[in-house]
Amino acid sequence: MDISGHLAVLRRYALVLTREPERAEDLVQETALRALEGGRTWRDGHDLRKWLLAIVHNTHVSRCRRQRTEREAEAVLALQSAGTQAPNQADRVTLGETMNALMGLPEEQRAVLTLVAIDGMSYRDAADCLGIPMGTLMSRLGRARAALRAAADQTPVPHLRLVR
Repeated sequence: MDISGHLAVLRRYALVLTREPERAEDLVQETALRALEGGRTWRDGHDLRKWLLAIVHNTHVSRCRRQRTEREAEAVLALQSAGTQAPNQADRVTLGETMNALMGLPEEQRAVLTLVAIDGMSYRDAADCLGIPMGTLMSRLGRARAALRAAADQTPVPHLRLVR
């Protein structure tokens, strides 16, 4: 399947949809990627141009929906945060120290802690997402939490250290 002969048509249609050359080019690139990844869905004998234009259209619609959802979420967050106060200086310092300690963890521990503690993912889902056994996830999570507690308390924990 050679899509190079259809790129001009795809670019023109993408430009009509997006009205911005940069966004249109991004849309065409994403379309080409999706076409190459999903090539098995195209049936020989059918119009390749029509199939590619459908991918451009569907990709554009998906992007618009995602952007609309993100804007709505931002609006909700803005309304919720309107009544909150900025943290005081001590809270900012503590938050900064915690973030530094988190970023100092080994990547494996940082990933597990972020998925479970920050993103609220279940242990099983986090293990599946990372492609590791549940026991490995629990071990990394325990070490990450202990290292953060040690950083907060400024007391060393045996066999645990923050990587700087």
